[in-house]
Parts: sequence; C-alpha cells; structure tokens
Amino acid sequence: MQMVSEASRGSQLLPVLGDLVRFLRQLEGPDNPSPVAISVLRRLRDEGSARVTDLAKAERASQPGMTQLIGRMEKAGQVRRVPDPADGRAVRVEATADGLALLERTYAHYAATFDKMFAELDPADSDAIIQALPALRRLAQVRAENIR
Repeated sequence: MQMVSEASRGSQLLPVLGDLVRFLRQLEGPDNPSPVAISVLRRLRDEGSARVTDLAKAERASQPGMTQLIGRMEKAGQVRRVPDPADGRAVRVEATADGLALLERTYAHYAATFDKMFAELDPADSDAIIQALPALRRLAQVRAENIR
C-alpha cells in the first residue's frame, strides 16, 4: 500500500471541497441568498453583531461590496444596523429574526439535498464520510485557531 505524502493531502482534499462548494452555489436560485450573504448571516449568528469593515475583512470582500450587500440584506429585512456601544459614531450590523430564519431554511435545504445524495451512495462510502467528519471539524478548527 502506497503511503500518501504529507504534501499531497491538501492537494487531494482541495478539489473535492471545491466541487462541493460549487455544488452548493448551484443550489441557489434567484430567490435564494448569495453564498456571501449566507456566510454573513452565519457569522452574525455565531459571533454577534459586527462592523461592516470587519465583515468585509472576514469575508474577503471589498468595503464597498460589503456595504452594498448589507444594504440589500437590510432592505430584505435580514439584518439591521444598530449603534456601536463602544463608539457612538459607528454602527454595527446584526442579524434579524427573519435573517436567522432564512439561514436555517437555507441550511435545511442544503442538508436535505445532501441527504438525497447520501442515499445514492454505497453505504460503506456514506459511513466513511460520516466517520471522517470529526477529523474534518478538527481540521477546520486548526485553521480557525492558527491561521487568522
């Protein structure tokens, strides 16, 4: 059995993750939120309110682009601007109940789609993917802790 070198693990994982991300993006229709909007809602849910500049940096988006996205999301009732308690001149963005409900519906749609895909797999492949999830979570955590 050939041993996979350390250097090639990332190159093996990357195309699979890329394919899955592209697949999720294809699920979105004209009435569904963009991947960046979903990411912003998830970030606001998980981390609380944030300044637009911080959201732009975290999402690797331009400041004007994030400002436009937040404006569209605000008009749609998904986020609201609130005063920054630490700086009276600044505002923060927080998710609304409607925005959080949209996030949950979108995640439920994604999960149901993946459930259908799992049903098409050989049970051994399905089990192998599920068994790998804790290790993938740890991989994501390493990134979150060490690369920021």
